[in-house]
Amino acid sequence: MEVNIIDYLTETFSLNEKQRQQFEALPDLYRHWNEQINVISRKDIDNLMERHVLHALAIALVIDIPDGSKVMDIGTGGGFPGIPLAILFPNVHFHLVDSIGKKLKVVEAVAEEIGLNNVTTEHNRAEKVQQKFHYIVSRAVTNLTDFERWTRGKIEKGRMHPDFANGIFYLKGGDLRDELKPFKKRSKLFPIKKYFHQPFFDEKYVVYVRNEK
Repeated sequence: MEVNIIDYLTETFSLNEKQRQQFEALPDLYRHWNEQINVISRKDIDNLMERHVLHALAIALVIDIPDGSKVMDIGTGGGFPGIPLAILFPNVHFHLVDSIGKKLKVVEAVAEEIGLNNVTTEHNRAEKVQQKFHYIVSRAVTNLTDFERWTRGKIEKGRMHPDFANGIFYLKGGDLRDELKPFKKRSKLFPIKKYFHQPFFDEKYVVYVRNEK
């Protein structure tokens, strides 16, 4: 399955050889580190490429993140969605933030092992991060109302991409109608099953929320 997904990634995203090798290295690296610091559930570690890597890259099928952008990944855990996106967009800077320091040790080790030079980490709560970014990404760390509150003042005004104002790209599943009501005028929902046809993605979405003007 993992080999098939590597081929699928190579074709879908036109990976170069370095990127392919970086993705190929992830399953063994995460198995190794997960035995020391649990960052991925044991039932998911055998499905790393689908449930973590491919899931993260759904964001890349919604937006082709422009070179020179700055992206913060909040609650990155073991590096998702930040690490796969950093592989795919080597000219974008990714700042991976988590409140649990030992998880960032895994992120730093994986990034170093595969030669990612566009990743930095910060052991901190999201609301205490002082920098500003063009985009903020994350994977279901909390409800959107709280998440958006954490990010206020941390998104640069304007737009780096012609189709998207700077803002949030959030991976979330389930019925999101009530959760999106406060953001109705500045959000858009992208069903991941439109891009990836594995059953795992049937009720999962990329939620885009543009920054308030």
